[in-house]
Amino acid sequence: MTDSRPQRLPAAERRELMLDAASIVFGERGYTGTTTDAVAVAAGVSQAYIVRTFGSKEALFAETAGRALSRIEAVFRQAAAPDSSAGDTVQERLGRAYVDLVADRGILLTVMHLFTLGHHDTFGSLARDGFLSIYRLLRDEIGLTPQEAEGFLAKGMLINTMLGLRLPDVVTTEPDAGELIACVLEDATEEVVTLTTGHRPLGSAARNSN
Repeated sequence: MTDSRPQRLPAAERRELMLDAASIVFGERGYTGTTTDAVAVAAGVSQAYIVRTFGSKEALFAETAGRALSRIEAVFRQAAAPDSSAGDTVQERLGRAYVDLVADRGILLTVMHLFTLGHHDTFGSLARDGFLSIYRLLRDEIGLTPQEAEGFLAKGMLINTMLGLRLPDVVTTEPDAGELIACVLEDATEEVVTLTTGHRPLGSAARNSN
């Protein structure tokens, strides 16, 4: 007889699924507004399992944010590698990669929340090291000038701000929002609006414990 019982996921895969859920919750609610229970609800596991796996909300956020930073660097590095995109400049490929990151719900907003915690004893160094690591990647590995790297980072943070404000949600009722988004995103406007408006807000967590 065939065993019809559901197969348990390997521990490493379960951990990744929990980190995916944590990225979404931290991205939407920030560090202070997130509870381990909310992450557990999003991941479909118990709060006790989240705590047993990561130890604390602080440790969970640190791992989630560090993973997001690593993901951004990997995407930028891949985008800058020689490929078949004839005629595309490095900046154009990087811009395309940044837009693609929007599809990974939570990753950019989690990093933005991290960057507001420069004062935090644990997260401050993680935020500074992560930001400067991305800058060095753009300058030293990819070959942008400091001025080009500054412009790319500034535009990226503006995109993050628009996502945090959920401006794509109101393009049909706020013409100025649509105008600004189109100015920043240009040909990628329709794609980003479609991606982000498909991200429905999370429901309320069952409990507020940490």
